[in-house]
Amino acid sequence: MIGNQRTGGLLGVAMHATSHEGLLVDADGKRARLSIIDDEGKVIAAGADVAREAEAVLLNNYRKTLKGQGFLRTYSNAIQKGWVV
Repeated sequence: MIGNQRTGGLLGVAMHATSHEGLLVDADGKRARLSIIDDEGKVIAAGADVAREAEAVLLNNYRKTLKGQGFLRTYSNAIQKGWVV
């Protein structure tokens, strides 16, 4: 886990992030949305809220790792409609 992690495993998909835009996804050169889909194919949540939540969980987990608490699981709360960072 030390160093750069391998990326590029999703054919036609590019995930990228900046400190001021957050987590973004492009598919075949067009902007795409992240989504949460259950085992039956039902879309539970999609779009910017999902991207913000994924980014927050990843950043919180990274920060715990830096504090020596990386063995602890990092959870999010349920996504609330209209939630703004």
